[in-house]
Amino acid sequence: MAFLLNGNPVSIDNEVTINSIRYPHLRDPALREQLGIVEVADPENFDQRFYWGVGNPKLLNDREEVDQDGNPMYVKVLGVVNGEPAMVDSTERLVTKGLKSQWTAQVKTTAGSMLAQTDWMVVRKAERNVDIPATVVAKRAAIVAECDRLEVAIAACTTVEALIAVVGNQGWPA
Repeated sequence: MAFLLNGNPVSIDNEVTINSIRYPHLRDPALREQLGIVEVADPENFDQRFYWGVGNPKLLNDREEVDQDGNPMYVKVLGVVNGEPAMVDSTERLVTKGLKSQWTAQVKTTAGSMLAQTDWMVVRKAERNVDIPATVVAKRAAIVAECDRLEVAIAACTTVEALIAVVGNQGWPA
């Protein structure tokens, strides 16, 4: 629970000054009532990676943007109009990336970072024919398999809740 005085949060456990009077604490309910301090429920929590607010999920799939008349919107680039620099439309459609695209990119980045730790062994094998340890080969295969599994699972999600379940169940090898 939270406590408010004139709409502003106030701590009941710390010293506070109200109307030039110092109070060591505001734990006494009668004193809080006298001062006009009200108890309110804590705001609902939500995962900001997936929601803009409580019950307001972020965009799941990519969306090609349109203007208010329904006409396609295009990415702006720096060009020249009448001999002056100006922002002009390109031929590339303006696309807002949804959560599925964002999480797929994150999964690929994670896999790439994990594989990068042993990429030098792959190069060494290609350049000098030095064997890669079997444990490293197995771990790299497990990383690629988990990346593939997550990409397929993310693509199959039809709701934000399903996506949360998928990304909450990542099984990267240690």
